[in-house]
Amino acid sequence: MPTSELTFRNATDADIPGLVELIESAYRGDSSRAGWTTEADLLEGQRTDPDGVAAVLGKETGLLLIAERDGELIACCQLEHRGDHAYFGMFAVRPTLQGGGLGKMIIAEAERTALATWGVREMRMTVIQQREELIAWYERRGYRRTGELSPFPYGDERFGIPQRADLAFELLVKPLG
Repeated sequence: MPTSELTFRNATDADIPGLVELIESAYRGDSSRAGWTTEADLLEGQRTDPDGVAAVLGKETGLLLIAERDGELIACCQLEHRGDHAYFGMFAVRPTLQGGGLGKMIIAEAERTALATWGVREMRMTVIQQREELIAWYERRGYRRTGELSPFPYGDERFGIPQRADLAFELLVKPLG
């Protein structure tokens, strides 16, 4: 039982190892099956690595938001300012804590942060189109499918090893404010 509220802060380089572990545990391998956001049936290999997380941290136009409870890293998400909108990505909640409402709180804080920090009126994200349950979750949070697809980076194992040949990302959007 948690003894305190969630706290949010911007990630630093010192957080990279913990962030990599969190993101990997939420999406890949057997540990990801403890939650419902696993991509283990679609992709094997890594979801990210220290260089990938460092690249997100190094962008002047963005941040990596961390959620902690009792000093423990339990969730994260990337926010990037892209002109008239913000991009939301690298969203991970510790698998054993999924399904209890944390994701709703974290995405709400991400939207509030993007609006307050950059004054953007829209959040965008890309989700693997085959992740119907995840897309439905985002739709319940007010995101809309656009039908706009972008290719999965086949051949670049930094993003995983695809287990099927038809993967693509779909753009989801939500007005803010």
